[in-house]
Amino acid sequence: MDEVLEYHPQACRRCGQLLDGVGPDPLRHQVIEIPPITPLVIEHRLHRLVCPYCSTSTCATLPAHVGGSRYRPRLSALVGLFGSAFPLSFSKTQALLHQLLGVVISRAGIAGIRQRLSPTLAPPVAEALAAARQQPVAYVDETGAPTGNADGRNPDGRRGWQWVMVTPVATVFLQGLSRSAAAATELLGDSFGGIVVSDRFSAYNHLPLGQRQLCWAHLIRDLTAIAERTGASGEIGAELLSLQQQLFGQWHRWKDAAIDWPQLQKNCRPIRQAFEATLQQVVELGYQRGERTPWAQTVRTCQQLLQRSDALWTFLEHPGVEPTNNAAERALRQSVIQRKISHGVQSTSGAICRSRLLTVTTTLRQQGRDVWQFLEQAWIAHHRGGLMPSLLPNT
Repeated sequence: MDEVLEYHPQACRRCGQLLDGVGPDPLRHQVIEIPPITPLVIEHRLHRLVCPYCSTSTCATLPAHVGGSRYRPRLSALVGLFGSAFPLSFSKTQALLHQLLGVVISRAGIAGIRQRLSPTLAPPVAEALAAARQQPVAYVDETGAPTGNADGRNPDGRRGWQWVMVTPVATVFLQGLSRSAAAATELLGDSFGGIVVSDRFSAYNHLPLGQRQLCWAHLIRDLTAIAERTGASGEIGAELLSLQQQLFGQWHRWKDAAIDWPQLQKNCRPIRQAFEATLQQVVELGYQRGERTPWAQTVRTCQQLLQRSDALWTFLEHPGVEPTNNAAERALRQSVIQRKISHGVQSTSGAICRSRLLTVTTTLRQQGRDVWQFLEQAWIAHHRGGLMPSLLPNT
């Protein structure tokens, strides 16, 4: 509270006797208001003087801490915040700064601030990526992230992909130009030793099955598609969905502490056996070469699942591994919203800046830390010297 006002009754409301003293537990009524916000504008005037002896003209120089951008750390950090924590376009950022703070700034000025903020964040993001690659489990996913105009106006425009890796210590975003195994390796590193939770996309196939957990949320969509087909496919799909529901029923019982870990494994063992037996039954029935019927689609899906069956049950062997990739999909949602609002970025440097800002924002929110304060401290450390803040918890 910035101010406390005390009120005391002067007289008894019944008999009129004068009252004095302080009540032991006063009723509290708080009123909240925002004072007028005005920007602090400091003008530095550099005088030029002429030497009376040699006629040389000498101009004063700006102090080191004043030089560089005309937008100071806290305002620059706020512009970065509006570009990451809140999915605002340049126009909306410009309007909000003007209306809320009275700061008039061009779109080019906003872009310039974010470009100067980007190298500021390079060291903490690199530190976070190195730490994430050492974690026992990582949830990874990717989504389209255009870089430049791909409609012919910009010949250098690329489709681009936004990759994300969610770990217990940090969530890291990387911009890639492809959706390939090489891009997945660039994110995870050459020697990632933990468990990767992902969908069945082929970019992750270079990892051993024992090091993978396939997302059951994606699998449920495939099983639902099978169940919605007619004939034998529908029956098989319904049976697989029933087994999936039993599996998740046991999983949620463990999450609610209704059963312990050994009991969870014991209860899920017959479910796994029945699930794999059903897949094997469908694969053995097979389909004719070149057949393009719904049944052929069902068999192909079951073949793929049976080939990767070991990666379906990793979460039952390693506590701390979730059976779905929902964490990565939730992390990517912010990037998807930004893409829909701004239609991507126009340069590689802009894509890198976006990835760094998303890494900082998502990681700090994950840890319950102040994003605006972090961006301000990082700006000051980079441009004025000092200790760079870390994205890692308790660092």
